[in-house]
Amino acid sequence: MPKYKLVLEYDGTNYRGWQAQKNARSVQGTLIKIAGDIFGKPLDVQGAGRTDAGVHALAQVAHLDINRKINPETLRMNLNDALPASINILSVKNVPLRFHARHDAVSRSYLYLIALRRTAFGKRYVWWVKDRLDFDRMRQALGVFHGFHDFSSFADKRMDKNVSTQVNVEKVEIIKAEGMIALRIVASHFLWKMVRRIVGVTVEAGRGNLSRSRVENLLASHSEMPAHFTAPPSGLFLERVLYAGDRLPEMKLPLRLL
Repeated sequence: MPKYKLVLEYDGTNYRGWQAQKNARSVQGTLIKIAGDIFGKPLDVQGAGRTDAGVHALAQVAHLDINRKINPETLRMNLNDALPASINILSVKNVPLRFHARHDAVSRSYLYLIALRRTAFGKRYVWWVKDRLDFDRMRQALGVFHGFHDFSSFADKRMDKNVSTQVNVEKVEIIKAEGMIALRIVASHFLWKMVRRIVGVTVEAGRGNLSRSRVENLLASHSEMPAHFTAPPSGLFLERVLYAGDRLPEMKLPLRLL
């Protein structure tokens, strides 16, 4: 049975996240339905990771098993012709049967966009923070999260108890340009709401409400405080899913969204 690797982008504003679920619109559920309609039978689409309600993706990865061969470009065009405008398949290629979008991934990167001014065009894709932010304080606070830590204070308490809260954050970056701040966080895996709470705490540091040492204490202790600072989903993007041999591109603000 041929297997295909899909790379796709989506606007998550009107979806309840990636994962298919009953009585709710999801990206995975939409793909499964469209693929089933095209091939006349139920098909399964497995993604590299879940994104929450309202979260976007610049390059989510999924795999699809089909019971017959089809030209990858033809498959891409057929899917895009039937998908809503909020989901776009960027590329399709044949992969070995053993390939698994989630299990074979070695790390993931997320981007979070913060607008420092009101924007007419990018409201769905940023968090507009009206307060003045100290960029250097944000940079110092974000640096606390680099490395191997227990992120239990930054995970939603409804998360599966069997999932380890130990996460290796491989890289953190922050840049500022043209009235925006972008944060990049790269890790082996992520916990539910972890990125949004890291961003929220980093913004609180930028507001002058948290020192670097206080951020270190929040990470080291089991605190409920990060939950109160959870950033909205609108500014969060799954940027890349990395496999063996992949490299991240230079971090740039995706101004095309604005």
